[in-house]
Amino acid sequence: MIIKGDEVETKKILRKLYPKGNYFMQGDEAIAYGAIFAGCRFYAGYPITPASEIAETMARELPKVRGYYIQMEDEIGSIAAIIGASWTGLKSMTATAGPGFSLMQENLGYAIMTETPIVIVDVQRSGPSTGQATKGAQGDFFQARWGTHGDHPMIAISPISVEDSFWETIRAFNISEKLRTPVILLTDGVIGHTREQIRIPDPEEVEILYRKLPQSDEEAKFPFGDIHGDLIPPMPLFGKGYYTHVTGSTHKESGLRDVYTPEVHDKLVRRIHKKIEAHKDEIQKWEEYYTDDAEILVISWGVSARPSLGAVLKAREEGIKVGLMVIKTVHPFPGERVKELSKKVRAILVPEMNLGQLILEVQRFVNDDVILKGVNKIGGVPLTVEEILREIRGV
Repeated sequence: MIIKGDEVETKKILRKLYPKGNYFMQGDEAIAYGAIFAGCRFYAGYPITPASEIAETMARELPKVRGYYIQMEDEIGSIAAIIGASWTGLKSMTATAGPGFSLMQENLGYAIMTETPIVIVDVQRSGPSTGQATKGAQGDFFQARWGTHGDHPMIAISPISVEDSFWETIRAFNISEKLRTPVILLTDGVIGHTREQIRIPDPEEVEILYRKLPQSDEEAKFPFGDIHGDLIPPMPLFGKGYYTHVTGSTHKESGLRDVYTPEVHDKLVRRIHKKIEAHKDEIQKWEEYYTDDAEILVISWGVSARPSLGAVLKAREEGIKVGLMVIKTVHPFPGERVKELSKKVRAILVPEMNLGQLILEVQRFVNDDVILKGVNKIGGVPLTVEEILREIRGV
């Protein structure tokens, strides 16, 4: 178990195994190494394209850092296993693609309700159903937000490159640990299978966060309460001498079930929402290019962000005043910033590898007098710079 206090020994191991420097690797591999640097020591998964390289890398590397890899019978078992491992104190992760992500939804809701820190990687591929099994897509934008039932908050972050995959995986773990909540890393088959040079840092350069643990037996009695006025209660670990009851049913601050009292349910679920809302400013992340004088705004995410930037650069060379907003945290969506930027432009284009999902979220924050147009492509082939540039010229 790697918990706070083991940092010196852990950094020695990482420094020896993965010396600081430039490496050439796939996006999927970068996710695995990012997880290891973040302190992940348990991985459970089931092979599925285009995410299998994450499992292969974790199977090879985790034993080197005193971690554990297990191949489960399916994706339902995979997410169940990492939930259990997390309650013993292990930072835990699984990875899948669209069909497997669908199977995980019930237990994702369980992890939200039990406030279990885990990271779930969804390497998006074409769908519906089996679709194009080896091809990338961006069709799981809303599944990441609303795939599991009930009222629930959700955090989903999306890298745009191989190196970004390394760092955003670390960020996913840090957010998950700090807020005691599942975090989804929403990447795709194109980035997952792209090979690029990335820089592996020295462990001292990586900020690592850990969940809050009980400091007394009294704190451990309330694993789902805010007895100190804190929205994020300390998490008592199994095997540490605590008597802890964990259930996906509505429960009191002690963890004991109470499915009949409206006030108990209301207080619990509102707190789970509130702890995400209260930290929204530090969760949300985006990048902006040339937005100061933009008359046209491009908003994109994931694999579509890089050709969007290329198109914006070419359009600026032609004298077109266009800017770009790249959304790294897709949920909770940075709608207020979209609203601010939309007041300064006459048109917004939204490139994405689907038939229009991010654009529906953008639409909620844009006035009717702004032209809003999707730039959409499916079939497993990413958008090109020229395709996006053509739309910029024509808007």
